[in-house]
Amino acid sequence: MSTAQRPLSIERHERTAIVTLDRGDGRNTLNTEVMTCLRDTALELGRDTDLAAVILRGEGVFSAGVDVAGFAAGGTPSKMELREQLKLGPALCKAWEDIEAFTIAAIEGYCVGGAAALAAALDYRVLGASAFFRLPEVPLGMNMSWQTIPRLVAQIGPARTKQYVILGQRVPAATALSWGLCEDVVADGGALAAAQAVAAEIERLPPLPVRMTKQAVNAHANALNHLASHMDRDQYLLTAQTQDFAEAVSAFLEKRAPRFTGR
Repeated sequence: MSTAQRPLSIERHERTAIVTLDRGDGRNTLNTEVMTCLRDTALELGRDTDLAAVILRGEGVFSAGVDVAGFAAGGTPSKMELREQLKLGPALCKAWEDIEAFTIAAIEGYCVGGAAALAAALDYRVLGASAFFRLPEVPLGMNMSWQTIPRLVAQIGPARTKQYVILGQRVPAATALSWGLCEDVVADGGALAAAQAVAAEIERLPPLPVRMTKQAVNAHANALNHLASHMDRDQYLLTAQTQDFAEAVSAFLEKRAPRFTGR
């Protein structure tokens, strides 16, 4: 069975669903439409009791994350309206995290910003050898939101999380593997096949204990996640009003080094 809707397509292979993000722009950037579609797809797949595994991938590359140029455009919603809009990112990640089937990110090229936050909410990540993660939020004058930091601390520990989030530097596949940020690295172009091999292993296992074990592990690892990160959208509202944020976006668009003042 294959159903498709832009910008996502869903293919079923036995008891595995393959979700492909393809915006046709070579970057697979995340906007409100894409994020809503990803969230709703996760909610739909989460109700499918026949699924053993779900693979999430991008056509060509995984995703460049939210388009920074979008920050410089758009209307001027009220603080209350903006706070409501900011629910979408964390809801997207939570919807994927709550899928009881085993979830796998097959990552080629790059996985940046919100896309890296989404990948952190999945169970297993496999990267092509040239792929990399990057979280540019702090260098762009923002906090890291989408309730991502507790997930990263659980995966790679506090020191590596600080390094990953604060510096905003590329984390290449080999480094990601050594940190525990991903579970496998394969030759470029092989991430999907490797993810399918993992999914095939999951398909051969009895489904009830697999789902219950995943739920038990997540319940333990994520027990304090909401408490630790429930204010991160309000932190974003604060950082997005600073002069440093405006300077960071301007510098990015003008391709120059930013000049931060702490204001």
